[in-house]
Amino acid sequence: MPPRGSSPEDLKSISSSVRRQMSGWVHKAKRTVHEMTTTTTAKRSEYDKVVKLEKSNTVQTNLWYLKPGFTAKPTFVSVTVPGVFESSNVEHEAYPHEVTDVRGHERLFSLDKSGFEFIHNAVPDEIIQHIRNNEDEEVERKYYPRIEELLKKHTGADRVFIFDHTVRKRIPQYPSDGRGPVGARQPALRVHVDQAPSAGAGRVKRHLPDEAEKLLEGRVQIINVWRPLVGPIEDHPLAVADYRSVNPEDLIASDLLYPGHTGETYSVLYNPEHRWYYKSRQQNDEVILIKCFDTKTDRARVTPHTAFKDPTSPENPRLRESIEIRALVFHTQDNDREGFA
Repeated sequence: MPPRGSSPEDLKSISSSVRRQMSGWVHKAKRTVHEMTTTTTAKRSEYDKVVKLEKSNTVQTNLWYLKPGFTAKPTFVSVTVPGVFESSNVEHEAYPHEVTDVRGHERLFSLDKSGFEFIHNAVPDEIIQHIRNNEDEEVERKYYPRIEELLKKHTGADRVFIFDHTVRKRIPQYPSDGRGPVGARQPALRVHVDQAPSAGAGRVKRHLPDEAEKLLEGRVQIINVWRPLVGPIEDHPLAVADYRSVNPEDLIASDLLYPGHTGETYSVLYNPEHRWYYKSRQQNDEVILIKCFDTKTDRARVTPHTAFKDPTSPENPRLRESIEIRALVFHTQDNDREGFA
């Protein structure tokens, strides 16, 4: 953590020092999402409206970013065996940040502008109970089709393929970024991006090998659909960073090791310019769409996000339960593909 009482100027100095030390990984991140700088400049006047919102309702908290000083590519392991396979070869540290409540101002944000969107989408209580009970077959049979239709309708896509889902249930006696009982992962208290653009094509080839060549001719997105299971959220809500506030140099390509294959995500370096948002007291019919990847390079492509400790939470809050669906979203008629870099 930065020293207590650090000024914004001190934090900016730390951030600059970090970037100099990490020039190797920074170069890769800058190359893969270099269009972000152009997009940010072009939409600055529009973004000013969003910045004004921050004066209305914010909370002060700490967000955990990638700690500087690592000497190898950041790597995370999906299965941890203490003393044999640790969860990661890097550390994270907390930086103070404001997080702004979007409630009542959701229209200012969209998938293609900010990288995320808050929408209303109710599902029957029966489905919520299937999810809470970890009944995966019922979740895939009843919940997946609803999310597929939601994404088609909302994005105009002609095909959606859901490749995984994660249910998180916070259990205080377990580490905040580790695993609880079987099927109960904890809220992720580190700033990250689910998917690096360089791994986008790999997802398509892994899950739809027979159709990959044709599907990759059109526009491809990866979207995370995040929903509370019990509302209102009083504990560890989800914060999302506006794409227009993220510098390409902030994103550090990181390996995620699974049994049988390696994925690539982004860890994120601290930047005081990041703009963070959440929806207070979020209900289970209030969904966040989070863009993880897009072959289109003239708009938002990735969204850093993290759980955070809300200082306004009650003393004995209802512990968070949530589900996130990750899906490949195909626009096969849009052949103006720009790339997976």
